Amino acid sequence: METIGIFGIIIGIIVRLWPVWIALAALLVVVRLYGKRLGLFGQLFDTSIGTAGVLICAFWVFTAIFADVVAPLDPRVQVAIMKNAVPGAVDAENGMAFLLGGDHLARDVFSRVVYGARIVLTIAPAATLIALLVGSALGLPAGFFGRRIDAVLSFLANLVLAFPVILLFYLLVTPGIMETAIPYAMAGVLFIIPIIFFCVMFVTRFSARPAQMWIYVAASLIIGFWIYSGLVFDADPLGIISIEPNELNIFVAVVFASSPGVFRIVRGLVMDIITRDYVAAAQTRGESPWYIMLWEILPNARGPLIVDVCLRIGYTTILLGTLGFFGLGMGPESPDWGTAIKDGSKVAQIRLYPWQGVVPAIALMSLVLGLNLLADSLREESLKD
Repeated sequence: METIGIFGIIIGIIVRLWPVWIALAALLVVVRLYGKRLGLFGQLFDTSIGTAGVLICAFWVFTAIFADVVAPLDPRVQVAIMKNAVPGAVDAENGMAFLLGGDHLARDVFSRVVYGARIVLTIAPAATLIALLVGSALGLPAGFFGRRIDAVLSFLANLVLAFPVILLFYLLVTPGIMETAIPYAMAGVLFIIPIIFFCVMFVTRFSARPAQMWIYVAASLIIGFWIYSGLVFDADPLGIISIEPNELNIFVAVVFASSPGVFRIVRGLVMDIITRDYVAAAQTRGESPWYIMLWEILPNARGPLIVDVCLRIGYTTILLGTLGFFGLGMGPESPDWGTAIKDGSKVAQIRLYPWQGVVPAIALMSLVLGLNLLADSLREESLKD
């Protein structure tokens, strides 16, 4: 089988990624023209670390969005001639070049890495966002009211944090647990909290304007339960929100394990911010405790929380790869990076066909690197406030 060589591989990858380059160029043009109006996002481009972090993360986000255009083949399709094909191998019949080679099941490695980005960048940010809402909803009253509420919630959070993480995920993600009602019950409880969170937030904010309040509450309930039905019951009437049982398993495990960490951060921030003058001023005005928590304290805690979210998405990305490596992630046919690393790390595979495991590992490493650089830049910007 003929090969196109290293330069041919590089040029081929650059050409396949053409929509990503256009999107990145458009992003840079927008930042150049409107950087000062973009607030914190525009300030990230003031430093080389922030610029690198944003561009690396944006590269993978756009790759995931345009995966259908970038990937030459379906990630699950098998082509006999592609089995263990070396990077740059060319199919003599149709002239197609397998830019990053094929795996042991004759699937295109490049296509699987591209579609793997879509899986990672769907589950990791979404699960982290829900964990942020759950942890904030519990951390705010714990830090604000203290006493018995704080004692009970802190005890529950410490109970989860004290459990070995790997063992916790093994118990929550093991295939046998899907035969029980445990993951669905946990999803039902965890995913209802964000809906309640937004409803309480709008009620406290617009209580003096009932017409506007009910519009926001109705929108929160409609959108919330639409997403809720798709995630928990896989019953989205529009067919947009859909999740496989094993994906729900991982989703619930990530939210359950990440929420206590967010809880402790929010609780600590509340205990610090509650002593500020603007909180005392709100109490003097007669504002309700939940209004003070949601509209006075939480916005002023956004800096550390944004940094934590970026870092937590990176941790979740590594965690998804770890679960896939141990065979506890997606199905064996899934193109997620953890499964690909596991398939390519077998002794025979890594010795004879190293690209099968190295390529997804580099993809995983680069995304986590971008998230860490982004978090570092956000931390520097938050210190300036």
